[in-house]
Amino acid sequence: MEITAKTAQQLRLTEDEFELIKQKLGRTPNFTELCAFSGMWSEHCSYKNSIKWLKTLPRDGGRMLVAAGEENAGLMDMGNGFGVVFKIESHNHPSAIEPFQGAATGVGGIQRDIFTMGARPIASLNSLRFGNITDKKTQRLLSGVVHGIGHYGNCFGVPTVGGEVYFEDCYHTNPLVNAMSIGIMEAGKMVSATAGVKKGNPVFFVGSATGKDGIGGASFASADITAESTEELPAVQVGDPFQEKKLLEACLEVIETGAVIGMQDMGAAGIICSTAEMSAKSGAGMRIDLDKVPTRQKNMKAWELLLSESQERMLVVVERGKEAAVLKVFDKWDLSCSEIGEVTDDGLLKFYMHGQLEAEIPAWELVLGGGAPQYTREYKEPAYFSKIHAFELDSIADVTELKPVAEALIQLPNIASKRWIYTQYDSMVGAANASTNAPSDASIILAKGTGKALAITVDCNSKYVFADPYKGGMIAVAEAARNIVCSGGEPIGVTNCLNFGNPYDPEVYYQFVKAVTGMGDACRKFKTPVTGGNVSFYNQNPDGPVYPTPTIGMVGILDDFSDRMTLHFKEAGDVILLVGKQQNDIASSEYLHKLKKTEYSPAPYFDLDEELAVQQFVAGLIKEKRIKSAHDISEGGLAVTLLESGFYSDLGFYISVNPIQTAKSAVRKDAYWFGEAQGRIVVSVSEEEVEKLILTAKEAGITITELGTVSKGHITVNGEDWGSIQEWKEKYDTAIEKLIQ
Repeated sequence: MEITAKTAQQLRLTEDEFELIKQKLGRTPNFTELCAFSGMWSEHCSYKNSIKWLKTLPRDGGRMLVAAGEENAGLMDMGNGFGVVFKIESHNHPSAIEPFQGAATGVGGIQRDIFTMGARPIASLNSLRFGNITDKKTQRLLSGVVHGIGHYGNCFGVPTVGGEVYFEDCYHTNPLVNAMSIGIMEAGKMVSATAGVKKGNPVFFVGSATGKDGIGGASFASADITAESTEELPAVQVGDPFQEKKLLEACLEVIETGAVIGMQDMGAAGIICSTAEMSAKSGAGMRIDLDKVPTRQKNMKAWELLLSESQERMLVVVERGKEAAVLKVFDKWDLSCSEIGEVTDDGLLKFYMHGQLEAEIPAWELVLGGGAPQYTREYKEPAYFSKIHAFELDSIADVTELKPVAEALIQLPNIASKRWIYTQYDSMVGAANASTNAPSDASIILAKGTGKALAITVDCNSKYVFADPYKGGMIAVAEAARNIVCSGGEPIGVTNCLNFGNPYDPEVYYQFVKAVTGMGDACRKFKTPVTGGNVSFYNQNPDGPVYPTPTIGMVGILDDFSDRMTLHFKEAGDVILLVGKQQNDIASSEYLHKLKKTEYSPAPYFDLDEELAVQQFVAGLIKEKRIKSAHDISEGGLAVTLLESGFYSDLGFYISVNPIQTAKSAVRKDAYWFGEAQGRIVVSVSEEEVEKLILTAKEAGITITELGTVSKGHITVNGEDWGSIQEWKEKYDTAIEKLIQ
């Protein structure tokens, strides 16, 4: 067949990119070669529209043991000779089309990124976004995604220990499914995703056989979802968690033989991606016989074998002469292990089918950081900013009664208990490394054998980023750090999943640039370098892009598990204190957005220096064992934070504050109770500790306010009887379940 620019466009390459490919090859590519470039030069694999800005993020320093982006996942020093490996990635488009398998294979793929480095996965988290929860399509997507995550994680044997779920209309067509995995390993035993440089070393294909599922998945993930998308997409990948469990054990065991030079997961773009990236990293090439690849469908073409994204597969480069040791391990685990080629020293990828050369491409020209194009896109301030700038606080009537507003807030889907979701996940499976499941702002995992514990969280309020991408990006990092600190951990590093609309839209690209810049500034302030992550563009619906959603996955260290802090009140009579300044601010709050039906307002109050000071102050109190609980103020404001602090132990509170009198400047009732200004944490302390703690805060320049006391179960606010904590907990726990019945 004649290969033209039209052929390239059908494969989602531009005419200019087709000309660039011809220039790099010195000839017109054949169809198989053009398919290889289509997969590898897709946004999903090449980051061609984002890499310029990703390079501005802090990517080294601190506890980092490998450079950001150099390996399948980030690796940071835990101490005691151990490292923590972690990464977050999206599986948005597949989940929009086939929610169960889309979400399940997202979980499977991120686990492989962890264990290909030689680490054992010990915990998973997820960040999910859907449309209006009362919509039947949303309920179908939600049910499928949650079932897929639970099925794969539970069967694979890695606990799902935390996450977040939001419901906003903009995610109706294009839900977001971001999966994070964390593993631990001996720091000196990392396996690199490289082919090595020694000519003649064999290349093995291990794991499941290859089928036609997921062909073109990388390029599909780099395009808008439309009504016709389901016609364009081949079968979404199908996951098998039991096969992956065997693959995990076999890979960790084969590493111990000393025979492995390099190992790479066959994720996006399949064989072409793993062969290209492993070769380019070491300056090597490969000769691959595609007819030796195990298949589960007959007569697969060369381009189909190269681009298939069938799950539970690895590419392994082995030291020549040690093949028997490798074959023995995979035979033990009843897994296919086929020698499909060898490493070469010419930098070329040569793919053969029954002895006939099907494609010949320089590996370097295919990959990110090599010959893949890098673009600088136009960006401009979004037109909707005029509506945000026009917001006037005085145009919103203040509340007269607090209780009915608080009752409405705790039943909003973004705030209410996600019990219906998390009970479908096994949080204790594989409990050799276990969470106690006591509530804290971040999930705490006891990493047995290391002498340490890990605090892990995923965070992003996309409404804040929509309102102010720069400030919203900073807040996402700051909230993640605040959750780690409130749980007793020291934040050490970040992985991110950057979910945005079409990068060719200048207003969308503005959101991306400013959010990345804000994230970078906050990461530098908190000394949490970015270890890697994922960019997901083209998250659109017919009415426009989703909210800009730069999800932050953050890991913290607890050197001593006894430093762990939980969020719930401990004892009646304890005193409740607010650390941080109250602000006359309701901007972008759930109260303003959902109850007052105001879509456009600025991001909430945020000051990076104040935030860091508050976090450091609370971290010191936890280390010194001076407080009994800590819970940050986020969605729903102070009222929701107080209620959530009482639920676990069925303890109420007696609060008596008049915001106008206790603040230096006037603060509205709704701002005091329901505003989402950042940099505030509610703590509880014993009565005898109060005066000393307030003095400590004054010396540190930290604002602290005494709010009231913990009660045995009843709630009283400024003299008003709010009933029992159990009544509020029932509303909070059952709100989502009632909406989806």
